[in-house]
Amino acid sequence: MKKTTKQKMPKKKTRKKKESETKKPKAVVGDDPRFTEVVNALAAEPRFKEILAAFATGKQEPGRRFGSNGLKVNGKLFAMSVRGTLVVKLPKERVDTLVATGLGERFDPGHGRVMKEWIAIPGAKPSWVELTKEAHDFVKGLHR
Repeated sequence: MKKTTKQKMPKKKTRKKKESETKKPKAVVGDDPRFTEVVNALAAEPRFKEILAAFATGKQEPGRRFGSNGLKVNGKLFAMSVRGTLVVKLPKERVDTLVATGLGERFDPGHGRVMKEWIAIPGAKPSWVELTKEAHDFVKGLHR
């Protein structure tokens, strides 16, 4: 019997990864633990199934645009986490009440124009889950 020897395969050249390829992606704003709790609470209700599926898909898309990491109903943004606050869209009168009671402040997306129907809630009160549901119903056109 003839003995065969295995030929050594040349080592595959690997290219050095660019710095941009090795960096971890920036954390998505929606990764705020309190907003994650909101998402988990909504997952228990079937009416939010499609919204949460779209939210999960949106988090995987590259780039960050206004609302790209928020919850949307019928293509319209109703809740998101921005710099550790819950930002929701509510009727102007409701926003005025929350601001007057000191529970939040009108949302300014950074261009100096405060939005009348958007409020940023920094604390745990009122409930982020309840405010998110209220915002969903408002944007969807339902009245609670």
